[in-house]
Parts: sequence; structure tokens; C-alpha cells
Amino acid sequence: MNEDISFEKAMEKLEEIVKKLEAGDLELEEALEKFEQGMKYSKYCLDVLDRTEKKITLLMQDENGNLTEEPFEDE
Repeated sequence: MNEDISFEKAMEKLEEIVKKLEAGDLELEEALEKFEQGMKYSKYCLDVLDRTEKKITLLMQDENGNLTEEPFEDE
């Protein structure tokens, strides 16, 4: 799979694969190939979401009840 693909494009590809698999029109070997491709797209999307989640700014409340923004510390 091309790692330069956007998250949105990867999701589109994953949805196409799911529709083809759900239709049940594929032969076993082709279905297995589509399943493997789908798993790669799924992992890529989950990785992108995980990295994005880590970049999101956390809102922290101080002892006075004021909200402050702190960047999430990436490992």
C-alpha cells in the first residue's frame, strides 16, 4: 500500500473493499486478497488516527478552575 495516500482516500478504498466482500460475488482467492488489502488499509487508518489523537491539544483545568491548553507530549 502507498503510504503517501490520504486518510480519506484510504477510507474510500476500505469501504470499496468491504462492499465487494459483503456482496459475496468474489471467488475465495480474490476475497482473501481483498481481505488482506482491507486489513492494510484498516491498520493505516488506525495508525493515522492514533498519531492525530496524540497531536490534539489537551485542555487542562488548573486549581482555580481555569482551563489552560497544553500540548500532548508525544512519546
